[in-house]
Amino acid sequence: MKNIVILISGRGSNMEAMLAAKLPCRIGAVISNKADARGLDTARAHGIPTAVVAHAEHASRELFDAALAAEIDRHAPDLVVLAGFMRILGEDFVRRYHGRLMNIHPSLLPAFPGLHTHRRALEAGCRVHGCTVHFVTPALDNGPVVIQAAVPVYPDDSEDTLAARVLAQEHVAYPQAVRWFVEGRLSLGADGRVRLAGERTAGGALLSPLPDEH
Repeated sequence: MKNIVILISGRGSNMEAMLAAKLPCRIGAVISNKADARGLDTARAHGIPTAVVAHAEHASRELFDAALAAEIDRHAPDLVVLAGFMRILGEDFVRRYHGRLMNIHPSLLPAFPGLHTHRRALEAGCRVHGCTVHFVTPALDNGPVVIQAAVPVYPDDSEDTLAARVLAQEHVAYPQAVRWFVEGRLSLGADGRVRLAGERTAGGALLSPLPDEH
């Protein structure tokens, strides 16, 4: 059974989705860069070991990354899952976990990397928005895509309503991506492309707004 470590910074709703999915793996630890992250209490309630590596206690990103990696490596994970972990990780850290470091981003990458994705999607007049699970590479929000979920954007959407619609799909897509990995179906090839055994492709298309009926 594979072992994963989850990194969080806040409430850990994607972590909760993974717990609810009853993935066939061991969660070796939940680690946060903030001692008051609500998700730590959730992890403890499930009997999962927790740790805090506070970024504010380290004089540089490199020192923080080294301390974080040391804590992660104590649990010898097969996969490190970023679940709302709000720190940019350095190139050396990312390369250390190449092919076993996964993240979710609230946009259909490569559109809208970085912050405020829902606001930017609304400002751009997008008719479709969504989320992307990807392997992490040194380039921010630019790693090989594992799975994406798309949702329509409605004319009366606010940032909050759009974010809630996307988040619901995050809670489906991210546990699925992790499940594929721990079942041995998902890998990152030497060419940088994702390989998924038994991959199925979606049928049809999502159109938003809908075309006229004839």
